[in-house]
Amino acid sequence: MLILPAIDIKDGKVVRLFKGQFDQMTEYGTDPLDMAKRWQDLGAPFLHVVDLDGAESGERRNQQVIKRIAKELTIPVETGGGIRSIDVVDNYLSAGIARVILGTRVVGDCDFLAMLLKKWDDQIAVSLDCSNGFVAQRGWVETSTVKGIDLARQFAAMGLKYVIYTDIARDGTLSGPNIDGLKEILAVDGLNVIASGGVKSLDDIRALLALKASNLWGVITGKAIYEGTLDIKKAFALC
Repeated sequence: MLILPAIDIKDGKVVRLFKGQFDQMTEYGTDPLDMAKRWQDLGAPFLHVVDLDGAESGERRNQQVIKRIAKELTIPVETGGGIRSIDVVDNYLSAGIARVILGTRVVGDCDFLAMLLKKWDDQIAVSLDCSNGFVAQRGWVETSTVKGIDLARQFAAMGLKYVIYTDIARDGTLSGPNIDGLKEILAVDGLNVIASGGVKSLDDIRALLALKASNLWGVITGKAIYEGTLDIKKAFALC
């Protein structure tokens, strides 16, 4: 299991949201590239970068800084937020992004996902951002009528290899990951799962490792490392 430090970008700044709410945002830095280099220098094996402007409105205002992060770092970077067309996927992957993350667009368009998987295979991930088990869309401002577990099974059958599972109710709360919800997703054959939401401390990392799930590929941590409740170097060592 890998630890992926999260860098969420809004208006060019590094921020974190509370439960995905844009009106409850905390700023942690003004230079996403410097923050990315900081996590790399501390031993991060992989970075998770999100364009919150893109997620909210579809306008990828932060794409240039995201490309710079991928270009100037030596570790791989995955990114999401407002990625809703083949051209955008191609643009990011051509710029050195290791993996792109789809959300809103694929919830109602499996044909689009099938095209992406056929061309890019394991460079494609889908973010299952769930509220009470149902998938949220458009920067978490809308909740669909689709259950996350049903979508996970459907996408796995199509050949998707990576999903990011986020419990929105726990994201940014430091209340611990949703272990039960995560177990449900981990039970889907063929999926590598990246856990997200609620991680606070090394005890949470230990709880995830205790699942002994070979397909628990990684865990994303954001607020915990910015607030200092998780010792990131010890977390890297533990994993």
